[in-house]
Amino acid sequence: MNIILLGAPGAGKGTQAETLTKIYNIPIISTGNIFRDHIAKKSDLGIEAKKHIDQGQLVPDELVMKLIQDRIIQEDCKNGMILDGFPRTIPQAEALDIILEELGIEINYVVNVDVPHDCIIERMAGRTTCPKCGASFHNVSKIEKTKGICDFCGNKLVQREDDKEETVRKRLEVYENQTQPLIKYFADQDKLINIDGIGDVEQVRDRLKIALGVK
Repeated sequence: MNIILLGAPGAGKGTQAETLTKIYNIPIISTGNIFRDHIAKKSDLGIEAKKHIDQGQLVPDELVMKLIQDRIIQEDCKNGMILDGFPRTIPQAEALDIILEELGIEINYVVNVDVPHDCIIERMAGRTTCPKCGASFHNVSKIEKTKGICDFCGNKLVQREDDKEETVRKRLEVYENQTQPLIKYFADQDKLINIDGIGDVEQVRDRLKIALGVK
């Protein structure tokens, strides 16, 4: 089973990827993890990627595709994979199609976790994190016992820069411009499944399982 997971930042892709990896016993593949792995190993591809990352630049598509190809030919992908948040653009999707065709791999489903932007902003902009122990809280769904103080270690909670409302809105704007066109791209290939991402983790998980025909 080969699955692509799409969805805006904060839509809950990562959580549902964990559901899928347990159902099908296949690995989750994300570009972030690939970059970190190659950089840690100091591979040629990792060294090249690190140059761009250290300069605050996006890793070029050509290099990204080499890293993706290197990952999906690994032994643990022989029964399938979950591409979490990749591809991000039409050019990446087209390049991925070429690589998969050469390898004789077919994408079975493209799952789009659909959450309205105002809900995502509420989810993300309401989050605070403990910089000491890493615990996270939310001003609606997971309120700390003492305002601004971590329940577990008593440290002062902070809001991460990428969780601030202005930053979230900018990330969603980038998503709309770059990644949203992929919805039509995969719909035209008859592979797209839209999942309502509103609700708790269990509700979304159950919708996903029904859509994929999993009992």
